[in-house]
Parts: sequence; structure tokens; C-alpha cells
Amino acid sequence: MAVMSMTGFARVDGADDGASWFWELRSVNGRGLDVRLRLPPGSEQVELPTRERVAKRLTRGNVNIQLNQRRTVSGSAIVVNEDALSQIWVVAKDLQERLGASAPTVDGLLSLRGVLDTVEVEESEEVVKARAVAQLSELERALDALVDARAGEGRRLGDIVKEQLNRISELVEAVAVSPARSPAVIGERLKEQIRRLVDEKAASFDEARLHQEAVLLAAKADVEEELQRLRGHVAAARELLSAEDAIGRRLDFLTQEFNREANTLCSKSNDAGVTKLGLELKSTIEQMREQVQNIE
Repeated sequence: MAVMSMTGFARVDGADDGASWFWELRSVNGRGLDVRLRLPPGSEQVELPTRERVAKRLTRGNVNIQLNQRRTVSGSAIVVNEDALSQIWVVAKDLQERLGASAPTVDGLLSLRGVLDTVEVEESEEVVKARAVAQLSELERALDALVDARAGEGRRLGDIVKEQLNRISELVEAVAVSPARSPAVIGERLKEQIRRLVDEKAASFDEARLHQEAVLLAAKADVEEELQRLRGHVAAARELLSAEDAIGRRLDFLTQEFNREANTLCSKSNDAGVTKLGLELKSTIEQMREQVQNIE
């Protein structure tokens, strides 16, 4: 399984003899799988199957799914309002007898307001079921397109994370070979600091004691364990990127471990060059964390 993003979009259209519709699916990053549905009235039959199908295809992300539907064949019928027609007929016959008016005509009666009503005709249960089956079939196509979109974005994210891991590895090795970590360099730095505090002519250095202090400071500032753990984290992250399942949560946890070691390295640093490398390391880790937040 390739690296999958949680970001994607898909739209699929469908139709039958009585209606047309389209599915629109949008997904963004989320801690878990959160599916939000917007369905037209009368589509209750597709709600549960929709959720089940999404859960089979996706493991994480906030997924918004909308089904839009429009009737293409009129669902209304014209009927005669018998009560209104009866009342009008009685009035018409009374006027005819009293005033000698002509008998009412059919078209005249039907043209009067209230005689004809428009009512909605409900579709048969068979039609509704058949449409639900067709719509769920189109949903599968939409999910295929959404998964493809998330996979394409995932490939881009995977490439970015790999580049960032390479940069982290380079920074780790740059710290590892830094001359500033050796007791000899620390000793020279101590000498320089002492010269700034006392008159160089009056000062006499106990070279043995100075070397001993330098060794102690070097031990306190030693970041070898942090470097080893960072190397291990890089190897673990690279292995995850080739895993066959969802890796987002594990990568997110790993970036926290990266950041912890980088913070410790910076706090132990006794050299401006190492500190600079450590700060760039933290910046790269943060950039990687931002990308990992979008991985499923």
C-alpha cells in the first residue's frame, strides 16, 4: 500500500428514467474517520450502506458526502377537487334557474380557481429501491475516484517526507562529525574564556586541571545517544513509508520523538555551530510533522 493522503475530492453523476443525481465527496485530515452525510429527503435507504462502504475504504479523515437528486419526470398529477366542484355546481344551477342563465360548461367550471388541484405522486417502492441500488453503485465509483485522488496526493507527500528525512540524516551526521564536540576544542574554548577574565600575563594555567574540566564538560554536552536515537528514528520512518497499511498515526508519534531528541541536542549544545545545526534540525522536523498530519 502506497502512502495515502487524507485530502481528496470526487464527483460522479448518475440517472435513471425518473431522476438524475450526483455524488460529491470531499475529505480532509482528521484524527479518526468522521463521515458527514447530506442526503435528499426519501434517501434513507442509502444512508447506512453509504457509511459502511466508506468505512471499508478509508481509515482516517473528515469525509463530507453529499447526494444531490433532481426529478427528471414530473412527479405531480392534476386532480379535480370534488368538494369545490359540487359547491360551484349548486351555485351555478341556482343562478340558471333564477336568472335564466345558460348552463355551465365543463371548460368554464374547470377554469375556476380551486376546482383543479396539483398533487405529488409518490413513486412505487420498487422504483425507490432500484434507484437506491443504482445510487450505491455510483457511490462505489465515487469512492474509487476519491481513493485515487488521495493516493496521488499521498505520493507527493511521501516524496516530500523522504526528502525531509534525507535532510535530517545529513544534519545528524554534520553534528556527529563537528570538531566542537572534542575535549581538545572545548579546552581551547575554556582557555579563551579565562583569558578574557584575567590578565594573560598574570594567569597561569593548570593544563592538567583544564583538560580534566574540558573532559567533564564534553561528557555533559555529549549528544551521542541523541544522535543514535535520531538515526534510529530516520530508519523507522523510512520503513514506515514502505509499509502496507495506514501509517499516519505512527508517523505522527515518530515526529514527536524526533522533536524530543532535537530539543535535547540543542539544550546540550556548547557550540554555536552545533546549535545552528540543531535549530535547522528542529525546523526540518516541524516541516515534516506538518506533512505527516495529512497522511492517512
